[in-house]
Amino acid sequence: MVQTEAFVMLSAVLFILGAMGVLLRRNAILLFMSVELMLNAGNLALVAFARHWNQMEGHLVVFFVMAVAAAEVAVGLALIVAIFRTKQSINIDELHQMEG
Repeated sequence: MVQTEAFVMLSAVLFILGAMGVLLRRNAILLFMSVELMLNAGNLALVAFARHWNQMEGHLVVFFVMAVAAAEVAVGLALIVAIFRTKQSINIDELHQMEG
């Protein structure tokens, strides 16, 4: 059986990769994917600890988080497509010119 520490370490690595993606990328889709990676890393840690302590509530919370994430993906991608149609770019630096 895989130890809880292995799941937590994998979760930490995934979260760090997502955070690096958020900080270093300028493409809105890649930024969006990095946020989703961070969210899934948190879900993995929550499931690992719920399994470690034999608590089903952690698994239920993950299902609710995944449902909210699915709605977030639908709204977020719709916004990205709408912005792309008007600006012909999804580069974050170019979108800052919309201010003012």
